[in-house]
Amino acid sequence: MTLPPRRLAILGATGSIGTQAIEVVRGLRARGEPFEIKVLAAGRRVEELSSLAREFQVELVCVAGPEEAARARALLPKGITVVCGPEGLMQAAAWPGVDLVLNALVGARGLRATLAALEAGKTLALANKESLVVGGELVLAASRPGQIIPVDSEHAALMQLFSGVRREELARAWITASGGPFRDRRPEELWEVTPEQALAHPTWRMGPRITVDSATLVNKAFEVIEARYLFGLEWEEIGVVLHPQSIVHALLELSDGSLLAQLAPPDMRIPIRAALVHPARLPPPPARLTLPRLSLSFFELPRDRFPAFWAVLEAGRKGGTAPAAANAADEVLVDAFLSRRIPFPTIAEGIEEVLSRHSPAPCELSAVEEADAWAREEARRFVERKAGPT
Repeated sequence: MTLPPRRLAILGATGSIGTQAIEVVRGLRARGEPFEIKVLAAGRRVEELSSLAREFQVELVCVAGPEEAARARALLPKGITVVCGPEGLMQAAAWPGVDLVLNALVGARGLRATLAALEAGKTLALANKESLVVGGELVLAASRPGQIIPVDSEHAALMQLFSGVRREELARAWITASGGPFRDRRPEELWEVTPEQALAHPTWRMGPRITVDSATLVNKAFEVIEARYLFGLEWEEIGVVLHPQSIVHALLELSDGSLLAQLAPPDMRIPIRAALVHPARLPPPPARLTLPRLSLSFFELPRDRFPAFWAVLEAGRKGGTAPAAANAADEVLVDAFLSRRIPFPTIAEGIEEVLSRHSPAPCELSAVEEADAWAREEARRFVERKAGPT
């Protein structure tokens, strides 16, 4: 089976998801699939981005700012358009020569790019979960059914499972969490953990922020919010269960007591590839499971061990700008932990304190961006009180 031509924009091309997506595209092209990369966006890794742009003969690249743009222009052939900053990202997401946009940006800055891609009629492969966390209502309003293809392994699994189930048959959707590197630590032991330990995820290879968010389970709270918007679920219809092996990515519990599960190795190339070739399924798989001797275990999520999960989940339930405030605070606090300014449990403490001061406003783009800026400043002040100024 040969797919119809696909012309891609990859936003966040030098990050974890972006680099794996490029690996996937190379494999698809090697087997003769008509995949072209027309647009690449990254931040400050100009040399790496320029090398990729030459390899794929792209039409446009987007970088962080004017300084990076000047460096890129010096490295690239004259025919490649170079843009920069937030406006450049929106231009990249809506580029006329593209039909499929992979948004693999990290953080709330991905929201405007998501909206630009949707409003331009592009199919959106969404790895930037913050788009739905901070602006879910805006994203739903801008999209048509089937326009968004989730890239997160849990939501990619749910999309596959829902394809064979009628909505009225659903009792509950479950997404799994590995629990990260500290799932077996007692809460009092977490004060001594180091950034290196937090970044040593037992099953997944990811970027620094999402890896720490997987240790606090903030990432899993984001995924619950994301699932609610993607699949139109009520809060009580979404459950989370600890699953250390990261083999089962999601389950549907049906009204007759049956459970349907999607299993795959913990390899992000699998959901990335699925999103890029959707709705087709193409061999060979990036990785395979060996069923004999496969052992699976599931546990309840202990409330006392993951306080940040519950704080962010409550922000999701409140809605409006509360999730944007939670995301922004978390981003600042994770950075402070990685730079050794605060201990690991203080991430949850800081999220709770910032949210306690926030009065949610309706989910409008200007309000979301104001809440984001406000929460970042509140989180910085919290860090200074705990650790002192830099």
